[in-house]
Amino acid sequence: MRMSDMPKLDVWVRAKLCESGACVEVMFRPDGTVRVRDSKNPGGPVLGFTPEEWDAFTAGVRLGEFD
Repeated sequence: MRMSDMPKLDVWVRAKLCESGACVEVMFRPDGTVRVRDSKNPGGPVLGFTPEEWDAFTAGVRLGEFD
């Protein structure tokens, strides 16, 4: 899903298929930026991405660039 299609939330979300608790959480900020953190360490480091960076990353995932 492209960044432009994502809801502008200010809460952490994780994949519905995350059952083990060892997942990443994503926050879609109202300003369009995206934050990513480790669900096992919510007080730890947070990575930040611009909408363009997020779109490039998710496109790479869909294309199998990281397999």
